[in-house]
Amino acid sequence: MDTERFDTTNMQVQMIMVIKLHQLQRETLSTLSYGSLEAYLKEGLWKEESPRSLHEAADAILAVNGNDLVKFLARKAVLDSKSASLSDFSDLIGG
Repeated sequence: MDTERFDTTNMQVQMIMVIKLHQLQRETLSTLSYGSLEAYLKEGLWKEESPRSLHEAADAILAVNGNDLVKFLARKAVLDSKSASLSDFSDLIGG
């Protein structure tokens, strides 16, 4: 039996994500990208298990707040930087 997935590849979930993205950009995080919101959902909120229904996915997306998103992105940046070399940061340190 083929079951529908309610993750970031589902078109209905993507539409809800766009609505939430615009809300967050308007209210708190003007430079937030769709990719950052998608990463938060995939790697943070739904890391263990994707929602089982559209309303669960919608509730989770609409409950996302700026503080949780910024905390996730900060942790992700630190973890991603551990595998980088100093030359990867030359544009930041003027080299």
